[in-house]
Amino acid sequence: MRLRKKPWARPELESCNFVVTNPTELKGKWNEFFKNDNEIYLELGCGRGKFIAENAVMHQDKNFVGIDIKDEVLVYAKRKVEDVFRDNNKEINNVALIPMEIAFIEEVFNKDEVSRIYLNFSTPWPKKRHNKRRLTYTTFLERYKKFLKPNSEIWFKTDQETFFNDSIEYFKEAGFKIEYITYDLHKSDFKQNIMTEYETKFSSMGMKIMFLIARL
Repeated sequence: MRLRKKPWARPELESCNFVVTNPTELKGKWNEFFKNDNEIYLELGCGRGKFIAENAVMHQDKNFVGIDIKDEVLVYAKRKVEDVFRDNNKEINNVALIPMEIAFIEEVFNKDEVSRIYLNFSTPWPKKRHNKRRLTYTTFLERYKKFLKPNSEIWFKTDQETFFNDSIEYFKEAGFKIEYITYDLHKSDFKQNIMTEYETKFSSMGMKIMFLIARL
């Protein structure tokens, strides 16, 4: 679906103190931005921000970075973070949102700077010639390994079974160990799930959500 251009989105993002428009300048210096040495959890494709906002307000001993390419989407993530923190009477000090193309992620983080990656309902790119664009594809996983700490995790959710099965093989090929896997997350024993906007919509339609945790 093509998003309508919102000329007010970029100025609103640029005026926000937890939106980072110059992320490459913070490579290796994220502890200075957050003013602590807490672990960094990274969501690639944070959408409208429900997941990262609820996660960050619940786990304030972690730092959360969300990336999305569209200003028109990220501006709603910014507002969602503000709303959730305000509703919980918390100060926003462990969130950063970045408007950028995920393909350039290596330019943003240094070696051992990230402890966990979340991939929530990434584009499945079903045509074989487009598989290399998948965020779980082996070449992307090799990029992530350049800044993931040893023993770190990738949490992956999707409603697309072929994409999920292919991704299992990508993780194995890249040297990750599958530590947890379910083909029906909402009926599983996994208790730490936070639903995204897409997930709420899909599950209301009776669609099964697949989930795994891969450890490096």
